[in-house]
Amino acid sequence: MENQNYQNHTRMHPLFHYVLSLFVLGTLVTALVYFVRSLSNGENVLLAFVVLLAAGSLVILFALVRSYPLKAQDRAIRAEENLRHFVLTGKLMDSRLTTGQIVALRFASDQELPALSQRAAEEGLRSKEIKRAISEWRGDYYRV
Repeated sequence: MENQNYQNHTRMHPLFHYVLSLFVLGTLVTALVYFVRSLSNGENVLLAFVVLLAAGSLVILFALVRSYPLKAQDRAIRAEENLRHFVLTGKLMDSRLTTGQIVALRFASDQELPALSQRAAEEGLRSKEIKRAISEWRGDYYRV
């Protein structure tokens, strides 16, 4: 497996992000149109409502299928980086650091992590600013 870096750390799964999301959105729009037409005709209103509920449930399921693993991954990253910071400094990371900041700090080397994490907590740096600081420290200017 390739080491993760700033240029390859995001992952888009085409089947999920493009195909399935369009299907789910199309299902919701179709169900909504069917519901409105049924209301105006006065026919099959109950069926149209059930179809709309099913489409709404599908949208919620689609969102949860993506959000739960991301939350678990964020917790794992927070724990890993907290351990790395503790090994390097003997202290836990500053509790003011947000998940986004900690995810960005993953790309910092062991030499730059303690100072950069302190700076990020004190100055409230955004994740892109943290990644830019890491790139400048290394001399490799990634597009941020």
